[in-house]
Amino acid sequence: GKGKYKVSTTIGFLDHMLESLAKHASFDLEIKATGDTHVDQHHLVEDIGIVLGEAIDKALGTRKGIYRAGFWHGAFLFPMDETLAAAAVDLSGRSKLNFKVEFKKDKVGELATDVIEDFFEGFVGGARCNLYIETKKARSEHHKVEAIFKAVARSLRMAVEKDKRNKNTVPSTKGQL
Repeated sequence: GKGKYKVSTTIGFLDHMLESLAKHASFDLEIKATGDTHVDQHHLVEDIGIVLGEAIDKALGTRKGIYRAGFWHGAFLFPMDETLAAAAVDLSGRSKLNFKVEFKKDKVGELATDVIEDFFEGFVGGARCNLYIETKKARSEHHKVEAIFKAVARSLRMAVEKDKRNKNTVPSTKGQL
């Protein structure tokens, strides 16, 4: 894609994060989602993560000809003002999230911070990938969350790129993912 997006989830800060994800991953993304946010945000946020992951999994098919992993010297590092977020992804066909992030506040804008891990847990299940996320030196929760989404986006962008040297093979010694 080109990083075009049209996002409406009823949670403004989540919209902003999904727009950043689309832009920085160069994925075209259209999401219109509503849910039982009068109860809490968990179901809506997790379900968006699951569906987004499933869409990526479906788009990749056999994963033939992609790099598979996205990182820079171990992880993609994204600085956001005073914050540093690291993300690394392996589109391995297996699902595992390693989320090393602690939040000091309950919300960023109107987005509950405790559902951010739920989003990525849903995403890795849907995308069938391993995802490592960590933050360092964060003062602002806003910057922390934004750096996370942008680091994940850049890592995904690298992982799904076509590998010109291996365009006709699946990136696995087993021949399948």
